Amino acid sequence: MLSSHFRTVGKLVEKVILVPSAQLSGVNTHFNVLHSTVTSCNELPKKLNKAERKPLVTSFNELKRQARLKKKEIQKVHEIILEPPENGLLVQQLVPIAHQVYAARSELLSTVSTLVKYTVIYTCSLCREVHVGHPPHKIRTCDVKGSLSSKEHSWVKGGIEDVLPLVESFHLYDRIGRAVSHKEMLEVDRIPAIVELCVQAGFDIPEYPTRRRAFPVYCVAGRVIDFEKRFPKEVSPGKDIDTGGFWYKKKRLHEVTNSKELHSDDIRAIAVRGMKAWEKMCTGASKLMEKYAVQTCGYCPEVQVGPKGHRVRNCQAYKHQMRDGQHAWQEATINDLVPPVYVFHVPDQKHGELLVNELKKYYGMLPAVVELFAQAGAPVGKSYASTMREDVVVPEMSEEKWVV
Repeated sequence: MLSSHFRTVGKLVEKVILVPSAQLSGVNTHFNVLHSTVTSCNELPKKLNKAERKPLVTSFNELKRQARLKKKEIQKVHEIILEPPENGLLVQQLVPIAHQVYAARSELLSTVSTLVKYTVIYTCSLCREVHVGHPPHKIRTCDVKGSLSSKEHSWVKGGIEDVLPLVESFHLYDRIGRAVSHKEMLEVDRIPAIVELCVQAGFDIPEYPTRRRAFPVYCVAGRVIDFEKRFPKEVSPGKDIDTGGFWYKKKRLHEVTNSKELHSDDIRAIAVRGMKAWEKMCTGASKLMEKYAVQTCGYCPEVQVGPKGHRVRNCQAYKHQMRDGQHAWQEATINDLVPPVYVFHVPDQKHGELLVNELKKYYGMLPAVVELFAQAGAPVGKSYASTMREDVVVPEMSEEKWVV
């Protein structure tokens, strides 16, 4: 008799667990929604400590396995077949994508430089946290050396460099040549890393010439053999280079963006264009990185576009003395090439809602450039739904104490 009662209770518990809370009759689901907001947003990248290394794209065991196979191949004296771009040739299918990424980046810079005039960008002078829109939030997350005891931020007005941080890389004339040495640190140009990726993938910029091979290189017993002449006669690296091109383009962009005042509909149209350019640039760069290797330091933001990292000893991150200033190179991701600066998302953008510290667990986060476009009226894609947390109901201050 007692065992049959236990079986009946067990079946009832299983049914209650399997049935969703919204289907239970007579249950108020409003509190279930509020309870779900207590959970943190796990989709955001983890903030690393100074002693922590960036997560590896390829595990250590897989890297060691590949190194063992490569060592065995080198010991055999035979030709190792190289595929583009390892053999110095371009991947022809990715050349149009390189042009699209460069055009999308130019469009993105143009739209952001226009919208920052109508939306205030704040940055903390101590911890460099960013907030998009007015007024800046009151969330106490400033926990660095010299910060206030209340952990409140010291806000100052920022600019486009706070929304879109510039990540530079050494420009390589020959991507499969030798790496940049420490003595060449001031002799080799540094350009935006995503521009260098486009150049190596087939986009030509006269100011930054690069070597385009007509014949592939060969690898025999681990040694790369190049039968082409170093500087063919038909190639003249210094030809058609406009030395004042950069300053002219910068001045021209300044003139275009300041030509006239924009209406609200125009601002929304610019934001929509900028959002599409951002997504196209990130998607295209990810496709390029599948073939064209990009390296990043495991402890600092340094990036080098190419099959191997440079040898410049300028790393000042964790235990750099043990490496003599050398970088701990590893495979990079799209977030290393185009770092998203995550900011708190303002739910009520029309009224400029003030974000308070007591309700910080209910707020979502977005990359700063996406938040800038969202506040200007552009729709946000579904890929940001989990971090944006639009399904979360933000309670009033008087209701928050009742939330369990």
